[in-house]
Amino acid sequence: MTHSPLQEARVALVHDWLNQVGGAENVLEELAALFPAAPVYTSFYAAERMPAAYHGWDIRTTFMQHLPGIAAHHQRYMPLYPLAFGGVDVSGYDLVLSNKSGFCHGVRTHTRARHVCYCLTPTRFIWLYDQYRAREQLTRGTDMLVRPALAWLRRWDFAAAQRVDHFIAISTAIQERIRRFYRRESCVIHPPVDTDFYTPDPGTPVGDYYLIVSRLIPYKRIDLAVDAFRSLPQEKLMIVGDGRDRTALAAQAPPNVTFVGRQERILELLRGCRAFIFPGLEDFGIAPVEAMAVGRPVIAFGAGGALDTVLPGVTGELFAEQT
Repeated sequence: MTHSPLQEARVALVHDWLNQVGGAENVLEELAALFPAAPVYTSFYAAERMPAAYHGWDIRTTFMQHLPGIAAHHQRYMPLYPLAFGGVDVSGYDLVLSNKSGFCHGVRTHTRARHVCYCLTPTRFIWLYDQYRAREQLTRGTDMLVRPALAWLRRWDFAAAQRVDHFIAISTAIQERIRRFYRRESCVIHPPVDTDFYTPDPGTPVGDYYLIVSRLIPYKRIDLAVDAFRSLPQEKLMIVGDGRDRTALAAQAPPNVTFVGRQERILELLRGCRAFIFPGLEDFGIAPVEAMAVGRPVIAFGAGGALDTVLPGVTGELFAEQT
């Protein structure tokens, strides 16, 4: 049996932080499955917040592991991530794969190594700071502390991006940002979606409800859907998920909008919905692809990753303004 050079290469995986499960972690899980012997370098790891499968990985952290409250409030420590990843030495590896939305592409590699960055987005915290501040609801005090550091952080981030050998973007929207902020070219490889699990079922009847599956946080713009269905009292909207906005959204919701929290039966709900609603601006957007994979149409804001996946008049419709 012959082995390819890639199979014999020493590989390291690099990830920004491990305290929550989302699209970035879906990508990391795929990379870990491709390279099961590769260690995962990250700024900090909150094992109690992550799936049990992660507990068997070789996860290596930085000094940030010991910072107080970091698992619950990792955003407060943003200026420290360049220092943390700048001190990570992965020079002993032939291939470094960084799965980046923050600062993890700043690790130190050997000149003979290949560093491939799977870019979820150029660091939003510094390049799209006003958007990030609104998204994360930063306090005025935090904002005043952070702004003086932005120029230095941008210089560091740009320099780190120049040391990457190859960039991969998750969507054409991110490809454009990589070109604009880092002045680098990239190819597009969309994130993994489990289309073996999310499949159509002709035996499932279409129900009388529209569906959202999402974390309930500000930038997801669930408020837009709630407002829209207030004007459509004859239609029903079911919202699956949880988050810090749930109480406020539920308080302003009309009777035809139902919040059901986290659900195990998402596949069943997707197959039965009239359409999937996707009102936020996302870098890619895995949930609408899952909906289309089961054969249901998507109504999405026409920007970001939705432009790569939703075909108007075929698999859904796009709306031009977040109103």
